[in-house]
Amino acid sequence: MVKKSTVYTFGKSQVAAFVGGIFDYWVMIACTEFLHYHYTQSIVIGGMLGALLNFSINRYWTYNARQFSFKSQLLKFYIVVIGSIALKTGGTYFFSESLHVKYYYVRLFVDLIVSLGFNYTLQKYWVFKAEEKEYQKA
Repeated sequence: MVKKSTVYTFGKSQVAAFVGGIFDYWVMIACTEFLHYHYTQSIVIGGMLGALLNFSINRYWTYNARQFSFKSQLLKFYIVVIGSIALKTGGTYFFSESLHVKYYYVRLFVDLIVSLGFNYTLQKYWVFKAEEKEYQKA
């Protein structure tokens, strides 16, 4: 049986991912459509900025992890972010170019897969692992 706290934490992490993802997505659109960067460059820029927002929400709200090492969490988080951005950029480029679908549609599909299969798993079990145990005790 799944613990209520696990479901609650998963829900909060998805809210954090959604807020960071919306910000990331709109930065990507703005950089591509208004600043005329290639969409792959825009994904990187949006990913880095969205990651700052997502990290802050996760640290202070989702996992309530203020008492743990900021530097350690940030380093682990940005390792995950680099992998996430690589997967999002590569996946978006591959599917957009091979299927001839607009990048902004493909990006939504790729983000969903990367968010659930990569980001959530690594953040829960690696970046904020100790904090999750402490959070459940509270």
